[in-house]
Amino acid sequence: MQGTTRTVISVDLTKSARSQHVLHNRLHPDLLPVASVHPGEVFRVECVDFSGGQIANNDSAEDVLNVDLNQAHYLSGPIQVEGAEPGDYLEVEILEIQLLQGHEWGFTGILDVKNGGGFLYDYFPRAAKAIWDIEGIYASSRHIPGVRFAGLIHPGYLGTAPSQELLNKWNHREAELFATDPDRIPALAFLPDEKGSFLGALENNPAVARKIVGEAARSLPPRENGGNCDIKNLSRGSRVWLPVYVPGAKLSVGDLHFSQGDGEIAFCGGIEIAGAITLKTKLVKGGMYLHGNLRNPIFMPGPVEPRFSRYITFQGISVDEQGIQHHLDATLSYKQAALNCIDYFKRFGYTGEQVYLLLSSCPCEGRINAIVDVPNACCSISIPTEIIDFDVTPKEGGHLVKITTNCPLQAVLAKL
Repeated sequence: MQGTTRTVISVDLTKSARSQHVLHNRLHPDLLPVASVHPGEVFRVECVDFSGGQIANNDSAEDVLNVDLNQAHYLSGPIQVEGAEPGDYLEVEILEIQLLQGHEWGFTGILDVKNGGGFLYDYFPRAAKAIWDIEGIYASSRHIPGVRFAGLIHPGYLGTAPSQELLNKWNHREAELFATDPDRIPALAFLPDEKGSFLGALENNPAVARKIVGEAARSLPPRENGGNCDIKNLSRGSRVWLPVYVPGAKLSVGDLHFSQGDGEIAFCGGIEIAGAITLKTKLVKGGMYLHGNLRNPIFMPGPVEPRFSRYITFQGISVDEQGIQHHLDATLSYKQAALNCIDYFKRFGYTGEQVYLLLSSCPCEGRINAIVDVPNACCSISIPTEIIDFDVTPKEGGHLVKITTNCPLQAVLAKL
């Protein structure tokens, strides 16, 4: 029964994230649990948005331009699961996700290229932002007119703590990659950095915090522990099996999205929200070894998702913008699909930034369609046509509908 659900972590959106020791933004086996649950217990966790409140509900992208990514993500936890031991699988069932009362809005942002950029940073290097108003299951934005859709709400981040051995592997391999081009913008990897770090309950013990902060991993990429996978179908009713590397598992959750397109290509590209997630856990003892010693989590999507019957699909192949052929490059193919979609929708009067933000936040479907037909991989992005309030199919004589709006669209872009 809902009335018996225990809230194990509460947050206060009127206070800074750094004043709340139930949050943390680094990963380390020595982080202190801030709550404890038993397998089979239903519990509720409140979460701030991934930035910890750095982004405001307004018509300026200056906050996205200046967002401090050294602080992302602010995660709720760690939560100790009684009886969890290294080698187990921690089964986590997502029962419900809701917005926090009084915070019925979210944001999508394109990061400035000097601050992390996004998938299409070479085409859209400037920071931009769209604010979404959320009414029940629907989202609409004054910054992207003509669009309204039901969200598939989900946690971008869900993961266990690494062991010291696994943490060392992460830091070693990511440092090796970073060293191949340390001056690259955007960076090849985000390495441990004391600046902006927040170690939750360990902040009460500065000596221990100083000892580990130099090796505590950033939470931005997905890894073997799950983490920031940003899988939009990991929604209500889903189950995920996470590897356990430390006693108690030390589960953390955050980066909630009201909706997201496959790939989350704008970086802070889902509809980022503050909210509450209700979970239930179960232990599969020795599961890491009994089920093939898999290197990454497993999940089963839930039965709840928006229904769309018609899509318009844009394809891409492994040929870059200069016409140079590449060999089965699926990343390049997906990029070309996105660019084709953006160019198409600009003909309706949208700016490139608006379409980029839409692709990152709406429930579009990304696919690797073919990965064997040398030399071209084929990828596609499919947009549900029902989310747009006019006909978007090709017409003889060109498009007849042009978007008009009183929204200060240039205010969505950060100033140069």
